[in-house]
Amino acid sequence: MKIATFNINGVKARIGALTDWLDDAQPDVAVLQEIKSVDENFPREMFEDKGYNVETHGQKGFNGVALLSKLRLEDVTRGLPGATGAGREGVDDVEARYIEATVVGDKAVRICGLYLPNGNPAPGPKYDYKLRWMERLHARAQELIAHEEVALMCGDYNIIPQAEDAARPDAWRDDALFRLESREAFRRILNLGFTEAFRAREAGPGHYSFWDYQAGAWDKNDGIRIDHFLLTPQCADLLNNCWIESDVRGREKPSDHVPVWVDLAA
Repeated sequence: MKIATFNINGVKARIGALTDWLDDAQPDVAVLQEIKSVDENFPREMFEDKGYNVETHGQKGFNGVALLSKLRLEDVTRGLPGATGAGREGVDDVEARYIEATVVGDKAVRICGLYLPNGNPAPGPKYDYKLRWMERLHARAQELIAHEEVALMCGDYNIIPQAEDAARPDAWRDDALFRLESREAFRRILNLGFTEAFRAREAGPGHYSFWDYQAGAWDKNDGIRIDHFLLTPQCADLLNNCWIESDVRGREKPSDHVPVWVDLAA
């Protein structure tokens, strides 16, 4: 089972790039972030015609996540648990950032697709929201571990885990993506027993999944690695490979992110 996570940065703005990539890459499952579309306006027929089952959790103009799967999708849920009062002001979390479903291949795999808040400017209310959201993600991750599920949590985490995950780490020191509290929250989730798939297969610096549109970042390879797969132990046992499809960033009308893949024996 080949699964790709891809922050597409607007499904309508990049529909040609997305459909061309799907035709070329042929993922069994594509986990999308930043679709920037309400559910009813998502161009689902275009993907269904290509053989994909489509589930979305959308929002007008912002955020939004989706699952495209050639395999059957079961038990679809939308929204990260624990939203009510998550802001400690008694306000529900209305941002569309999380979707789950079980994908049934040779084995059943629970896929949790997420678009973690950016958190800038930090410190401030947006950063507080990011850290609260990560507390809720930690709680869901604990459940996956406790239930011993074959499961993975993937998407745009908006977290640079280590200095080697940025071409210029000093430039990110005070950014919400690299602040110590962000990295510690990410590490707490990882330390529950998850495997960070890419680092299980590839060590060292120079591997990135995002390059800003500004200042020639792509041409300079001034990137960061913020798109991750975290695998439960039962899922990690099935890991064949994990890689970043970096050349997609150089195509016509690209997203500022590129696909990251896992290949599972499932």
